[in-house]
Amino acid sequence: MAARVAITGLGSLSALGNDVAAHLAGLKAGTVGIGETRGVDVSTMKVKISAEVRDFTPEAHFEPRQLGLIDRTSQLGLVAARQAMADAGPAREGVAPHRVGAIFAASVGYHAVDDSYRKLYFEKAPRPHPFTVPRAMPSGPVSHVTMDLGIHGPSFSIASACSSASHAIGTAFHMIRAGMLDVALAGGAESQITYGMLKSWEALRVLAPDACRPFSKDRGGLVIGEGAGAVVLENLDHAVARGATIHAELIGFGMSADGMDITAPDMASCARSISATLEDAGLSPDAVDYVNAHGTATPLNDKTESAALRAVFGNRMAALPVSSSKSMYGHTMSASGALDMVTMVLALREGFLPPTMGFRENDPDCDIDCVPNQARDAEIEVALSSSFAFGGLNAVLAARRYRG
Repeated sequence: MAARVAITGLGSLSALGNDVAAHLAGLKAGTVGIGETRGVDVSTMKVKISAEVRDFTPEAHFEPRQLGLIDRTSQLGLVAARQAMADAGPAREGVAPHRVGAIFAASVGYHAVDDSYRKLYFEKAPRPHPFTVPRAMPSGPVSHVTMDLGIHGPSFSIASACSSASHAIGTAFHMIRAGMLDVALAGGAESQITYGMLKSWEALRVLAPDACRPFSKDRGGLVIGEGAGAVVLENLDHAVARGATIHAELIGFGMSADGMDITAPDMASCARSISATLEDAGLSPDAVDYVNAHGTATPLNDKTESAALRAVFGNRMAALPVSSSKSMYGHTMSASGALDMVTMVLALREGFLPPTMGFRENDPDCDIDCVPNQARDAEIEVALSSSFAFGGLNAVLAARRYRG
């Protein structure tokens, strides 16, 4: 019999705040953490906004000798991981070291890369920082997590663009369910707010100039964010036996690949990933009470996602709220699935629907209840969180409110 999987630890840093309590307060208040970019000179850019993690002081979390080795992405990821493990309490007590693992989104150390290019090409330095390679490597976040927290079981990174963290959490979930692990730390981190990456995203012409307005007819594109999210998953029987606080139960994971286009999503494939999640969880469409959407606020993505949801849920859409929390903390790329997962778990645990902020006008192509502009009290039992990435790599997670 497959093991059930409990979510016993949460950690987050986002434009809403630097811990889960601040993230929750921001979600309930409808706080928009998007504003003019401070960490990068944007005077020459057309788009001057982003969703930054504010008031994060690396020196408060790391020894001076560590700072030269850890890019900002890994710093955010490690702090979120520490939060999640602390929240979970003694989850590893009595568990063999080889049965505790860490699976995180692969995330390039963009600050290390940007800094090295500036030194080499602008300052004409003879060499970049000697630790540029380990700071920039995509497996940096999970490597630092394992070393800092003493994790010795199966640990690795998963790369699938902005589905990476959802794939990481889903893989950890399946490993526990299959009996390969008893405890897993999973999530993702990303900080792309560098001069080079902001200019690169600007060149794609998918960035909003003023705000993130998912599902609104006048939406103008996504807003780059940074942040990190982490969850501790464990065998439910183990969690109950040790008297753990269980935030929610993870019950399903589905995936698909469009196999069609590098940037344009495919409705049928997105729908397949949702249906696969329902099948994996043993759910009917009528059992779902809320969807935390990918909801990037690009014209094509929101239209495609709305059509995919309608293809799966049909008439159920009339009573199914679907919101995008990226309207508050931006699109955090490889970290987005983890932050959205934390958001979904908090919605289940606390009994509310996170709002879609910035909504101004109904779009016939996005005919959904997007919980516009204000959080809503709701005793939801089952929720989904969707990630639909560039390259057509899709991942959807399902969780249930835990009632003992």
